Amino acid sequence: MMDKVQIDEAGLKHLIETFYARVRQDDMIGPLFNDAVHDWPDHLERLTAFWSSIMLGSGRYKGQPVPAHMQHKDRIAPEMFDRWLRLWQMTTDELMAPEAAAQLQAKAARIAESLGLALFFKPATFAHTRRATNAPQPEKAE
Repeated sequence: MMDKVQIDEAGLKHLIETFYARVRQDDMIGPLFNDAVHDWPDHLERLTAFWSSIMLGSGRYKGQPVPAHMQHKDRIAPEMFDRWLRLWQMTTDELMAPEAAAQLQAKAARIAESLGLALFFKPATFAHTRRATNAPQPEKAE
């Protein structure tokens, strides 16, 4: 069995390379990523810098994830975020020490939620859905 890795530059690089190799092979999200990414070595370095900035505070990432994803909005469906997160959980559980995996999974869930809101949030739909499902209904006058 391979030793579990911690969250450091080498561990993040290994995680990102392994994870995106799986993403590229995935039936649902692989085609989107393979069409969108034209230089995988550069993209993997950028993603490693992103996670380094997020998890280590390195400040190496200088990009803007929301506009990058917006370019592909017409091909991204909400269930793709669930698939991405499942693959991320599987890969982090396999490669990382348990505490590191949990930290990475929690951060990924927040990032996916944020990107999902940026791509799919529609205030009128959201307000209607919240009224219909979560919010207490006003009492009707008899």
